Amino acid sequence: MLFRLFACLLAMTYYSEISGQSISHIEPPNWWTGMQHHSIQIMIHGDAIADYDQVSINHPAVSVDQIVKADSPNYLFIDITLDKNINATNLPLSLSNGTNTITHDYPILDNDSTPIDGFTASDAIYLITPDRFANGDPTNDNMEGMRETADRNNKGGRHGGDIAGINNSLDYIADMGFTAIWLNPLLENDMKIYSYHGYSTTDFYKVDPRFGSNIEYRQLADHARKKGLKLIMDMIVNHCGSYHWWADDLPFKDWYNQWPEYTETNHQKTIMQDPYASSYDKKRFTDGWFVPTMPDLNQRNPQMARYLIQNSIWWVEYLALSGIRMDTYPYPDEQFMADWTKAMMKEYPTLNIVGEEWNESPVIVSYWQAEKNNSNGYTSDLKSVMDFPVNMAMIKALNDEESWGTGLKVLYEMMALDFLYPDPMNLVTFPDNHDMARIWALLNHDYDIWKMAITHVMTNRGIPQLYYGTEVLADSPAHRDDGAVRSDFPGGWQGDTINAISRSGLTPLQIDAQQYIKHLLHWRKTASAIHNGKLMHYRPEHNCYVYFRYNEDQTIMIAINKGEKRVLNLERFNEMIEPFNMAKNVLSGAQVNLESTLHLDAKSVSVFDLK
Repeated sequence: MLFRLFACLLAMTYYSEISGQSISHIEPPNWWTGMQHHSIQIMIHGDAIADYDQVSINHPAVSVDQIVKADSPNYLFIDITLDKNINATNLPLSLSNGTNTITHDYPILDNDSTPIDGFTASDAIYLITPDRFANGDPTNDNMEGMRETADRNNKGGRHGGDIAGINNSLDYIADMGFTAIWLNPLLENDMKIYSYHGYSTTDFYKVDPRFGSNIEYRQLADHARKKGLKLIMDMIVNHCGSYHWWADDLPFKDWYNQWPEYTETNHQKTIMQDPYASSYDKKRFTDGWFVPTMPDLNQRNPQMARYLIQNSIWWVEYLALSGIRMDTYPYPDEQFMADWTKAMMKEYPTLNIVGEEWNESPVIVSYWQAEKNNSNGYTSDLKSVMDFPVNMAMIKALNDEESWGTGLKVLYEMMALDFLYPDPMNLVTFPDNHDMARIWALLNHDYDIWKMAITHVMTNRGIPQLYYGTEVLADSPAHRDDGAVRSDFPGGWQGDTINAISRSGLTPLQIDAQQYIKHLLHWRKTASAIHNGKLMHYRPEHNCYVYFRYNEDQTIMIAINKGEKRVLNLERFNEMIEPFNMAKNVLSGAQVNLESTLHLDAKSVSVFDLK
C-alpha cells in the first residue's frame, strides 16, 4: 500500500512538473496495469499543441490507435491501447510538429489487485460536508490565488473544514458505529462565492487545496479502511464550475450544452418516462443548466463522455473506493449514464453506486435501478438509488394526525410500492441530507417522534445514511436553508464551546440522542435480519405500525406507536411470532413474554429480538 501511495504521488508530480511548459494539462495523469479499461484516451492541453500531431510511444506493449484534434488548437486527444500484461513503467510519449519535439513520461502504475469492498445493507453511512465538519489544518483555510477566502461568520461562505479534520475524527465516527463515510465533493471549486459545497468542480483531477491534497485524500481513504470505515465519493458528471481551467478555451464548441441565451433545466423528472413528452422539453431537462455558474456538460460529445468515464474509474482506483454517490443522476444524457454505469460495473463489479433522483414517486426513482423492466426499454447498471419516496412519506406519516388516509398509513402504503424496484434492499434510506432541512426541525423538535424516524431508517430494508450532527440533534429552519443545514459540527474548530466528540457543552437531550444512535448502530452491526432479512409489515391500526425483519437465523419486530400507552394484541401477528415465546427489547435490554399481548409506551418505538 505504501508503494502504491508513493507511485501515485510520483504520477501527480509528473503532472505538476509539466505546468508552465508546452503542455499545461495531461488527463488522466496516469493509468494502471491490469485494468479492464486498457484502451484509454489521453487529453493533452497546451499552447498550439494540435500542431504536435505526430505522436509516438516507443514501447512494445502500447499502440497509438487514434489522434483527435479539437476545435481549439490547444488540445489533442490521443487514444492508446495497453497490452493487458503490461508492467508498471513510464511510457515515453513523444509529440512532434515536424520540427520540434515534446516528450513526456506517462506513468503506468501497478494495479492494486485488492477486491473492491462495496457498501451494502450491512453498512451504515455517515454523510459529511467537509467544509463544515472539522478544521484540522487552519493553515489551508485561505490559499494564495484562490478566489474565495474563509469567513466562518458567513453561513454561505467557506468555514475551513478539511481532510485533516475528517482524518482526526475517524475514531469518533467508528466508535459511534458507522461503517462507511460519504463525503460531499472534495475536488477543486475555485469559484468566487459559494464554493464550499463542492458541486462546482474546476478541476476533475485535483483536490481543492483548501481541503488538502490528492495524497491526503488517499491517506484518508487508507486510514478509514484500517478503522473499518468504507469510503464513498460524491461525483458529478452533469456539470462543472464556470471557472474550470478549460472554461476560456473549450476543446470543442459542443463541450457544454449551449443555448442562444442562458436556459435553465426545467427539472421535470417525469419526462424520461412520459410517452407524450415533447423533444423540446426533454432537451430542456437534460441540456438546461442548473445555475449560470454551473455549465452543463455535453456527454454526447464522445471525448467528453470518455473523459468523464475515465475520471470516475481513476478516482475509484486511486482511492480504492467502496462506492460512488452520483449527484443529479437523471440530468445528464440518459444513454451516457447507462454507458457510465456499465463501464463502472465492468471495471469494478463489487463497487456500489447510488444515484440521486430527488422525487417522491417510486415510479420515477425506480426507473434508474439496474434490471428495471422499463416500458421504453431503457436499462442501466445502477445498483442503488436514494430513497426519497420513503423519506418524504416517513416525514408526512410522523407529522400528520392519524386518519383513514393520513399518518402512518402513508408510510405503510409507500413501503407497499417496493414492487416497483428490482432491488429495494439496496436502496439508501435517510432521515435527511445536505440538501434538505434537518430532521430535528422537520419533526418539530419532538424527541419521541425523532426516535421513530431514526429507528425506522436503521431497521427498514436498505442501507441507512445519517447526516453529520444528526446524532446531536443538529437544527435548522424547517424550510431549506443550505447554510444553516450545513452548519459547523460542534467541536470541529479550536475554541468551540460545544464539542460533540467530548460531549462538552451538550445538553442532556443531545447526549441521550447521541447514545441512542450509537446503541442502534452497534446493535445493527450484528443483526443479520437487518442486513439481509425479508420484510413483512402490517397495516397500521390505532396509531400503531408494526413490521418484521426476518431470515432463517433471526426475527426482529419493530413497533411504532404514535398514540397513547396501549396493549397490543399479538394474535394478529401469529404468522411471524408463533415460533417464539420470548423477546428482548433491543433498546432497553428488558426481556418480555410473548403471550397474547405486548405493552407499548405512549409515543414510542420498540425493537424486539424474538427468541
